[in-house]
Amino acid sequence: MADVAPTVQAPATVSSSIADPAPLGLAGFALTTFLLSAKNANWMSHSSGLTFLGYAFAYGGIVQLLAGMWEFRNRNVFGATAFATYGGFWIGVYFYIKDVGGGLLAKGAVADFNHDLGWILLAFAVFNTYMLIASIQVNMAVFLVFLTLELTEIVGAIANFNAGAHADPTGMVKVAGYIGILTAAVAWYTSAAGVVNGMGSRLRLPVGRPMLSD
Repeated sequence: MADVAPTVQAPATVSSSIADPAPLGLAGFALTTFLLSAKNANWMSHSSGLTFLGYAFAYGGIVQLLAGMWEFRNRNVFGATAFATYGGFWIGVYFYIKDVGGGLLAKGAVADFNHDLGWILLAFAVFNTYMLIASIQVNMAVFLVFLTLELTEIVGAIANFNAGAHADPTGMVKVAGYIGILTAAVAWYTSAAGVVNGMGSRLRLPVGRPMLSD
């Protein structure tokens, strides 16, 4: 892949006096996605499985939301929409589990909890679909972030709709977990490329050219 700056930007950009917030937003998204996906893949069988929750609010939520606001300052509608939306997603996950989901599980309404998660993932898969299409104008690394995320959300939605009253991760939930881990790895790589390539040194990480460009 060609060596192109890995910022999450629309084709037409303007100069900005602030640093590129995309690597920070991608890092927050990657870490929180990894923690939740590791739980779904049943890697955390000897832990509470709730390690992701605080970071869903603080890192994947607030930090990513801030990255989205800084992208608005950069006049980057794609990055602003992506980061602000998924920042809101993670904050919403935090409050849903704290205020609603925990109560459902305490009452034994596991099926309701799983179906709620299925609807949440399905709704965000709709959003992610047009962002995936738009990402072909950015670069290959960003496109792969949205592609793997699309698969995570679709498989995760189907898995939670089919999980029924199973409290432990079912086979399909585990598959969604492994895809989510891949999504986190791609997002971490894209974040790292943004940091390294943005430093102006000889060390460069390839991110690929846009699939669709002028």
